Amino acid sequence: MSGGNPTMAPCDVERCAAAGCIPTLCVGAGLASNDEVFERSCAAIPGGVNSSIRAFSSVGGRPYAVARAEGAHVIDVEGTRYIDLVQSYGAVILGHAHPAITAAVAGAAVDGTSYGAPTPREMRLAETIAGAVPSCDQVRFMNSGTEATSTAVRLARGATGRDRVVIFHGNFHGATDALLAAGGSGVATLGLPGTAGVPAGAVAETLVVPYNQVPELTDEVAAVMVEPVAANMGVIPPAPGFLDGLRAECDRVGAVLIFDEVITGFRLGRGGAQATFDVTPDLTTFGKVIGGGLPIGAVGGRRDLMEQLTPLGTVFHAGTLAGNPIATAAGLAALDLLTPDVYIELMARARHLSAVLRDACDAAGFAASFPVVGTLVGMVTGDVPRPVDFAGATRTDEAAYARFFHAMLAEGVAMAPGAYEAIFVGLGHTDDVLDRIGEAAHRAAATAVAATG
Repeated sequence: MSGGNPTMAPCDVERCAAAGCIPTLCVGAGLASNDEVFERSCAAIPGGVNSSIRAFSSVGGRPYAVARAEGAHVIDVEGTRYIDLVQSYGAVILGHAHPAITAAVAGAAVDGTSYGAPTPREMRLAETIAGAVPSCDQVRFMNSGTEATSTAVRLARGATGRDRVVIFHGNFHGATDALLAAGGSGVATLGLPGTAGVPAGAVAETLVVPYNQVPELTDEVAAVMVEPVAANMGVIPPAPGFLDGLRAECDRVGAVLIFDEVITGFRLGRGGAQATFDVTPDLTTFGKVIGGGLPIGAVGGRRDLMEQLTPLGTVFHAGTLAGNPIATAAGLAALDLLTPDVYIELMARARHLSAVLRDACDAAGFAASFPVVGTLVGMVTGDVPRPVDFAGATRTDEAAYARFFHAMLAEGVAMAPGAYEAIFVGLGHTDDVLDRIGEAAHRAAATAVAATG
């Protein structure tokens, strides 16, 4: 897969040999292609991917296979270099293969990769999160954002003795049966109203309501779970009074308010969305960023709730790899570098990116808007109003997004292969890189317009 601006990165034979690289998958070795990797993957992995969105199902075509990454770029197995706007779906802020992260991982690995016992690193990472997020008196680690949201729901149900959970149309809380009652990024992208394999009983106590509207709760509700910024159906901010209204309504009936900050946590700022919008949840779920890009998740919250978890309480949680020493080492390194100045810079870069993309599309007559919420950028294709909920988000022109996506890829810019995902910037996206994205977008938008004919 090649295009107008991608460059070839020659194979570093010595580095590859030292890393134990497989020659047939080595960048620049000339013995592998994206198509070869995908075909072999399809034989060994259902659909050729380990996360459905990666399959390019909603945009068409075949995915590129990443061999390595650095800074703002990913390099595929053919040596084609792309400016990356996916950034591991927000997990990477400092840039791919940041020296502090790789050094932390290497240093931790020589001490062993997993113990099945407590470590000082998990203690320090929990202290770091609690120090940055005032609502989190205590933190419990797990292995993913999905595990975090499922644990938070179990904890809320166990603590309240109630079963019902309220979620919002278009919010995505991971691949947990009880939370797949309505679409999120993956489900919406695939055009499915739900998913096979989830029995009716699993979602019988899940109530799905419109985003940005405060529901009237009953005393049957254990928890309300919400993305404080809806980052899986575009980037939709909370309407004025929405989060405050949820807080008040949960207080009125004694329900637990859960903020799903798997994307916004340590991405909008050190305090997450709850600090940005000055609303305090009872529980918060984290993922992605707190491991510096390694697999990790966490639930944090009020001490009286968190101590309902075993071994102190009766709500079971366990995991052999929870608090993994390598992931926590990477997380400590990442969070140490995410200072207030970093977020000021990220917000400026998000505005810069939104502006260059908007100007490029406007110049070509390609209908699109690029909303910004703090450090997050969204894209809405088509001549449609700025969405405030899932119904509005689904008015986006997915076919137009697919045309723009492939045109950008041909110009050397990789975006998420789905019209409902956020666009992520990081410290690797310098002004020069952002300007190059703008130049690529001018050509890509013109290509996408021409393709409509």
